[in-house]
Amino acid sequence: MKKYKAAFKVFLLLLMTLGIIIMQVTVLLFTRGRYAYYVPVLWHKAVCAIIGLKIERRGTPVTDKQVIYISNHLSYLDIPVTGSYLKASFVAKEDIATWPLVGFLGRIQQTAYISRTSSKAKKVANALETIVAEGKNLILFPEGTSSAGETVLPFKSSLFSIAQPKDRPPITIQPFIIDLIDVDGQPLTPQSRDSYAWYADMDFAPHIWEFMQNKGATVRLTFLDEITPTPHQNRKELCKIIENQISSGLHKP
Repeated sequence: MKKYKAAFKVFLLLLMTLGIIIMQVTVLLFTRGRYAYYVPVLWHKAVCAIIGLKIERRGTPVTDKQVIYISNHLSYLDIPVTGSYLKASFVAKEDIATWPLVGFLGRIQQTAYISRTSSKAKKVANALETIVAEGKNLILFPEGTSSAGETVLPFKSSLFSIAQPKDRPPITIQPFIIDLIDVDGQPLTPQSRDSYAWYADMDFAPHIWEFMQNKGATVRLTFLDEITPTPHQNRKELCKIIENQISSGLHKP
């Protein structure tokens, strides 16, 4: 029975996604500004409803100015969870751009695909600076990978420099915390946590198929106070401040 329910969820996702693709591609013909983020938000909300992702929100996301949202990262499932609230471009590893369907969906949602290799650092910086120069918001997961969510991995500071452009005022940063509260309607155990968290050498297809067979999960988003970088802060100091805020606020079951 669970497999039939999972298959029905997949059918609904594909059907809904087809309609969203048509809508979003049409919107992008006219604008790539803030109005181009409304359809992706609807898509993320629909994904959450179909696969059973319930979201608790604490705090309020900044929406009245340009902002860079920064968070810990547990899973690809964090994308619909956060995307259902934030009108912003995700920053993702370039290899995701080659994933069937997923890479295309990311592109039409204006995801910034970047390389983590040092040889491409300048190219990455220029690409992100172009996005922020256009006034767009970004969502960063500076751990560089996803984790089990019990702790926060060390943040990589390289991308924090985009919050301090040389020829413009600093960009507001808002840290937020992703906490997994329960899975399949049950309190967390190491096994149930791994039904949501996707990390290390887990394979994508078996993982999402297993998740589809349960009732879903409850995820808490906690938005912390905004931070405006000061001229004397370097990116490593800024990175450490935000890493400590997120790590200390992480929910401990």
